[in-house]
Amino acid sequence: MASVATVVDGAVPPLPASYRPSADEEFMGPRQQAYFRDKLLNWKEDILREGAGTLATLKSEPLREPDATDRASSETDWSIELRTRDRQRKLIAKIEAAIRRIDEGEYGYCEVTGEPISLGRLEARPIATMSVEAQERHERQEKVSRDE
Repeated sequence: MASVATVVDGAVPPLPASYRPSADEEFMGPRQQAYFRDKLLNWKEDILREGAGTLATLKSEPLREPDATDRASSETDWSIELRTRDRQRKLIAKIEAAIRRIDEGEYGYCEVTGEPISLGRLEARPIATMSVEAQERHERQEKVSRDE
């Protein structure tokens, strides 16, 4: 993972590739912010690179299958690919929102309770905005609302 030399609040030495946030250090201090910013930026770059590859393939390989079954299969494959890219486009917006939260000093804190989100959850889902407990409550409330 590339390192970030600075964060909003000041200089941070480059993070070693082996760095992982730890509960033994300041929660969402400069090192953790730099780590999660790198993680989010790299994730965004990967998505954009995949999208560019899909677009290039779409342009270079028009659907001209002579057999109707082959054409239908190709169209289905492309439809799935385009839906995936649309989901990833929405994911980029969430990644950018997470980066804004880092800039504003709100990243890593539950938007419902204000409590820190566990580092394990942020590692697994760096765009998380709620703690596991708040997310579970939210999902239970959604289920009850749908069932009514």
